Amino acid sequence: MRVTLCVVGRLRAGPERDLIDDYLTRFDRTGRALGLGPASVIEVEDKKGGGSAAEAVLLRKSIPDGAFLVTMDERGRVMTSPEFANKLAGWRDNSQRDLAIVIGGADGIAPELRAEADFSLSFGKMVWPHMLARVMLSEQLYRAATILSGGPYHRA
Repeated sequence: MRVTLCVVGRLRAGPERDLIDDYLTRFDRTGRALGLGPASVIEVEDKKGGGSAAEAVLLRKSIPDGAFLVTMDERGRVMTSPEFANKLAGWRDNSQRDLAIVIGGADGIAPELRAEADFSLSFGKMVWPHMLARVMLSEQLYRAATILSGGPYHRA
């Protein structure tokens, strides 16, 4: 199952980019034998002044056809890492070819796009900067792959 992170804003070279690249490379390597990956990131323009509705138009275009759509949203479901790993495995086992995970910009995700989601995920009731949320999601994807593979990375 291919995983596409559809995100608002362009991330410049720096520590966040390095972390994301590292975690997604690890995810690809660990997930390959599990039928997970490859993972890719599609960045869409941050529409200052256009708000979340303008960003939603661009985000929709970045979502692969027929993909299972997950939105990252503070109103979404809070899960443990093992629960998230099992969710990923369930989507894969239901013959989902593509998984698209959307992270909105500073204004979040437009309500219309949130309503189209098959699932909504939250990292808790706090609001996180969207650039940091990318790092956290990349790490959780890698962690999920190690949980499913029985690797030692995740310690409960």
